[in-house]
Amino acid sequence: LGDKRRTKRLVRVAEKMADNPSASLPGQSPDWSDLKAAYRLFDTDDVTFQAIASGHWELTRRSAIGRTLVIGDTTELDFGRFRQIEGIGPTGNGTGRGFLLHNALMVNAQTEELLGVAGQAIHYRKKKRSDNRLNGSAQLKRNDRESLVWGTVIEQIGPPAEGVEYVHVFDRGADNFEVYCRLLQQRGQWVIRASKMSRNVLVGETDEKMSLEKSLMHAKLLGSYTLSLRARPDQAARSASIEVRVAQVKIPRPPHVSPWVRSLTPSPVAMNVIEVVEVNALEGVTPIRWVLLTSLPVETFEQAWEIIGYYEHRWLVEEYHKALKSGCTTQKHQLKTADRLESLVGLTSVVAVRLLQLKSLARTNPNTLARQVVPVVWLKMLKLAREKLNRVHDLTVGQFYLEVAKLGGFLGRKGDGQPGWITIWRGWEKLNTFVAVATKLKLEV
Repeated sequence: LGDKRRTKRLVRVAEKMADNPSASLPGQSPDWSDLKAAYRLFDTDDVTFQAIASGHWELTRRSAIGRTLVIGDTTELDFGRFRQIEGIGPTGNGTGRGFLLHNALMVNAQTEELLGVAGQAIHYRKKKRSDNRLNGSAQLKRNDRESLVWGTVIEQIGPPAEGVEYVHVFDRGADNFEVYCRLLQQRGQWVIRASKMSRNVLVGETDEKMSLEKSLMHAKLLGSYTLSLRARPDQAARSASIEVRVAQVKIPRPPHVSPWVRSLTPSPVAMNVIEVVEVNALEGVTPIRWVLLTSLPVETFEQAWEIIGYYEHRWLVEEYHKALKSGCTTQKHQLKTADRLESLVGLTSVVAVRLLQLKSLARTNPNTLARQVVPVVWLKMLKLAREKLNRVHDLTVGQFYLEVAKLGGFLGRKGDGQPGWITIWRGWEKLNTFVAVATKLKLEV
């Protein structure tokens, strides 16, 4: 941060934030001198979002091994329509105030280990003009397009190191010719859910032009499986019969592109299309259907199944956004300028990763011994807080995670499913209170 004292202060603020992630800055730093120092830190020109978070991005990218998923998505951070915040922009339908945050999580494709955030970008929306009549070409020349954040973060992450393969996993928002060009330029693979089924694609050796929807009429059936779906508010539980089909297409350059794409003079981008579709659905039920565009080879059902699994990991970035908003209560902090809020988000972004890693580990490796993952003092204090726990030495990560949630009010009954973020944070705060007291009093642990 340009000064060793600032870096030391940042570490101190980060420790307090990690100890009590859902508290306000005054709640995390009850001593006035510490709180004033935290405010002064976020008000320093050199303490930016980029300066705080970029070290974490670099460490995350360096920890990638083999095939690595890069799961990207954008979320809105809304700090309230009635707050006077200098430099903020509109959110939602224009009534909110805040900015967009695009995040790229990195996950090991084989072990499902959450490595961290590989890159991020902040975007401010402009106020919509009521007389906006720009045509498609003029819209693409504007440098404030929200779609640019996908390419910004792809380039920020860059090409993979030797022996590493990046597979970028995106939802419909990234189904954009410019995104494919950026990925090719950075030697990235992709799995992206299609959004424009009416777009023209080129099919076969003769490059016959037809809609993406029509091209799937000639898709090859690779296999089928049965998917058990739990009950939802508007649908009963059911078993769905799913068929998996695959086709090959080329996506040509659309008529309206940005100057950057035009400068590349790109050829049509070849890719595989995987259609995941429910057949013989019950009457009154909306059939399941995913159409995934991928650069990865899909010659067998096993390969298709693997790629479908990659896309199913996309929920992790949504969980990360919940950790950022609900767990770290990022939107409730009361800083008064956009620059200070950006710096704060740089810090809460890393804290949210740390907390999501524990939840992710409890799901992917629940039998790992907790003492290999968390400090011993946490286990000792959990035993003190949860009087019914007889032993904590052999506690697994999965058991530790549930016991923390129970501190927050989670009942853990057979049909309760997994605890939600609010319950987890309540338990986390209680456990950290015990840990803080033990550390302050230097209790024997």
